[in-house]
Amino acid sequence: MRSLKRFIFTTLFVIAMSIVNNAFAAGPPGPPGGGGGGPPCWPPPCVPIDGGISFLLIAGAAYGGKKVYDISKTEKAE
Repeated sequence: MRSLKRFIFTTLFVIAMSIVNNAFAAGPPGPPGGGGGGPPCWPPPCVPIDGGISFLLIAGAAYGGKKVYDISKTEKAE
C-alpha cells in the first residue's frame, strides 16, 4: 500500500511540474515582421552549426564504440 501511495504522489508531482513548466516556458512574442527580406546578419550563413554538431557526432561515435567493445569483451569472457 505504501508503494502505491508513493507511485501516485510521484505521478501527480511529475504532472504538476510539467504543467508549471509549460505555463512558464512560452516566451514573449517576437518583433513584428517586415523589412527588406534579407538575412539579419552579414555575411550569411549567420548560424555556425558545424562545431557543435561535429563534436556531438564524434562523442556519440566514441560512446557507441566503447559500448560495442564492452559487450564484445563480456561475451568473450563467457
